[in-house]
Amino acid sequence: MSCWPTAASLPIVAASVTDGAAGMADSDYARVIDGAAIAAGMRRRVARQTAELVRRAGVVPGLTVVLVGNNPASEIYVRTKLKHAAEAGIHSRDLRLPAETTQAELLGHIAALNADPMVDGILVQMPLPPHIDADVVTEAVDPQRDVDGFHPTNAGYLAAGRPGLTPCTPRGCIVLLRETLGDLAGLNALVLGRSNIVGKPMALLLLRENCTVTVAHSRSRDLPDLCRRADIVVAAIGRPEFVRGEWLKPGATVIDVGINRVERPGREQGGRRGIVGDVAFAEARAVAGAITPVPGGVGPMTIACLLDNTLQAACRRRGIALPDPTDASPFEERKIRAKET
Repeated sequence: MSCWPTAASLPIVAASVTDGAAGMADSDYARVIDGAAIAAGMRRRVARQTAELVRRAGVVPGLTVVLVGNNPASEIYVRTKLKHAAEAGIHSRDLRLPAETTQAELLGHIAALNADPMVDGILVQMPLPPHIDADVVTEAVDPQRDVDGFHPTNAGYLAAGRPGLTPCTPRGCIVLLRETLGDLAGLNALVLGRSNIVGKPMALLLLRENCTVTVAHSRSRDLPDLCRRADIVVAAIGRPEFVRGEWLKPGATVIDVGINRVERPGREQGGRRGIVGDVAFAEARAVAGAITPVPGGVGPMTIACLLDNTLQAACRRRGIALPDPTDASPFEERKIRAKET
């Protein structure tokens, strides 16, 4: 039985979105899926629907992001989420708590947010300090306000095929796949990773799209062979540039969920930090039919789906039908676009 090799045993091939830019339209290279542009379109649609919800029902969706401690990456993520929420017309705020906040104190804050009629979405930014049990905190959030889609109730709804709030990253991956391939029915899909946050819900969403789904993990045998059979590869394993180009089926669509910080050679050989995905991008572009870049692929879609989940939560809690996104006037559409520029 063979297991995944360690990242250290594989060569690092650093690549950016602009590598080989001259060949972007060349048939010898995969199409680079512009997640940022697709996410921007989704945010505009949410903004139109939010404006229509305010006009028809006087309801402004409310999102609260809870941040415990001062993790630098979390600080950036929270600022970005709140910025895009505000641009979409969603009332957004953060609740910042010191790192020494106890689990009981955090649960008390969540209980207060659950009881606040103005709060439609609650997102507890991960990771939490080590003295706090993330599972306990996740279960404390009202499932109707669980815009992360992590509560066991929403996970169960997803498994049962019932309406609920879906985890943002897997949902964003499905949107990218639909935009790229259209109908996904009958395609062979491989999900690399079995986490509760991405891998498992991703597999369920692909099944909902009528794909034939394989989930690979650390004890999967002959991983390159599994990849070569797949029309769709979703890499969510947290290992930098782990999936090699030679593993892929020619023409496959590759969704790279990974965000890994690695050391790269830099000026004066001092080195610099770089961000790469779970797929060796430069190699994969020479084989695949379409691929998401890192950054600029899945990441923006996660935030766009968070906003959409908040809008859906606001409507469902009140028994209001989701507004038709085509109802906004051309003038409103121009205002929304102007905010983004």
